[in-house]
Amino acid sequence: MDLTPYRTFTIELAIQSGDFIRPLFASPGLAVETKADASPVTLADRGAEELLRDLIRKKFPAHGIIGEEFGSENPEAEFVWVLDPIDGTKSFITGVPLFGTLIALLHRSQPVLGCIHQPILRQLMLGDGTTTTLNGRPVRTRATTHLAAATVLTSDLANLARYQNGPACERLLAQAKLVRTWGDCYGYLLVAAGWADVMLDPIMNPWDIAALVPIIRGAGGVITNWTSGPAYPAEAIIAAATPELHAQVIAAVN
Repeated sequence: MDLTPYRTFTIELAIQSGDFIRPLFASPGLAVETKADASPVTLADRGAEELLRDLIRKKFPAHGIIGEEFGSENPEAEFVWVLDPIDGTKSFITGVPLFGTLIALLHRSQPVLGCIHQPILRQLMLGDGTTTTLNGRPVRTRATTHLAAATVLTSDLANLARYQNGPACERLLAQAKLVRTWGDCYGYLLVAAGWADVMLDPIMNPWDIAALVPIIRGAGGVITNWTSGPAYPAEAIIAAATPELHAQVIAAVN
């Protein structure tokens, strides 16, 4: 399948949504609402998703759309776009640029193209399961094979115990060379670009995951659910730079 037209369109989606989001970042007047699940949401989240949906409807009217803020349209279509306009809203509303826009394309329910766009740092990562680029430059995961040499990332340390086996996760983190909360989608960008080695997400939604799968695989990494099963759809994700490192992480957390 030739993904070239979809790749070009995904870049267009990222650029236009980024232009919308950028002026709202660190804006003192930006209102923050709380959704039913207690997560924050802003005009940036909703406005960016509306913009993305409008562009997709005009370009590919037969395609489906799944988005965090406005639900599903034609989700049984052969091609479905999966959108998270701001993954990392908690960072966004506190002036921290460790968030991003996630855009994925599913073909027959499986992700074939993924994008992480960080509009403040102007980093655009695109992966198709075979190759991954950052601002047009091919990237690869690091060759790290041992936890003792690994930089391990997660969005919120408290969530490891809240949603998974807390003591097992603590033992894993104790073995790592470096542990940081450079999380949400930006953690996966760091792993795919070779700047970190492991990303742990103990609780996720489909729009959080879809774009990450072709990106991590395209960079040479491994991404699965918490027990080494399929990454999409899943409720918890582990991404690692190498198969050897991934196996160690899976064994440790389980």
